[in-house]
Amino acid sequence: MYTVTLWEFAALAAAAILVGFSKTAVSGANTVSLAIFAAVLPARESTGVLLPLLIVGDVLAVRTYRRHAHWGTLWRLFPAVAAGVVVGTVFLLWAGDAAVRTSIGAILLLMAGVTLWRRRTAARADTPAVPAAPVVPTAPDTDGAGARLKAGSYGVLGGFTTMVANAGGPVMSLYLLSAGFRKLGFLGTSAWFFLIVNVAKVPFSVGLGLIDGRSLLLDALLALFVVPGAFIGKACVDRINQKLFERLVIAATVLGGLQLLLR
Repeated sequence: MYTVTLWEFAALAAAAILVGFSKTAVSGANTVSLAIFAAVLPARESTGVLLPLLIVGDVLAVRTYRRHAHWGTLWRLFPAVAAGVVVGTVFLLWAGDAAVRTSIGAILLLMAGVTLWRRRTAARADTPAVPAAPVVPTAPDTDGAGARLKAGSYGVLGGFTTMVANAGGPVMSLYLLSAGFRKLGFLGTSAWFFLIVNVAKVPFSVGLGLIDGRSLLLDALLALFVVPGAFIGKACVDRINQKLFERLVIAATVLGGLQLLLR
């Protein structure tokens, strides 16, 4: 088993709670978990420890929002995501711990920047000069050549980031929000997407030596903390102060990314 101090295990347990919370409430919390795992454990191996915990959270999220998925969007994304996963696997074949740590830090900072850009764009869209039309609960721009190109580009980037750093959440969040999903459709589509993609990543992670008996033993302990986190997220999803929480998540993500880059 990995050698961790009591305080380090407490940090991993808190990160596991955030994994469950992110799956049923705010996906941005998962970037904080990623930074904590990469800081406490060797960066490369941390992705293999985190993956089974993400799958536990995905199962809980699917149980909660399974009826709200938009399968047309999922089938459009999967081929590009598969290509991104393959590219990420090739990268991990030669990348050492330092390269993976630097990559995770850079990805975290990139995702924080993307999130800030998304929030600024959304804020401008919320103050139109004329009344806005009602938002359709499905994906209004998932058809046509432009939509297919957008799905392909987001899919490849999402597949790469989720394979290398388990950091595909911000990429997919940006895509689903830009496609016009409302909350339940967003949560349901995201839940099924990450359950399928994360399970598909398991053979690649095992082949790379990122998942083994030692990592699974640590996962067995940390999975106990994912479940309450998911229930807390489900209870808070309609009550949470989204703007404040996003600010805290972005700040923690930036600090975590800088810590990994400067470590």
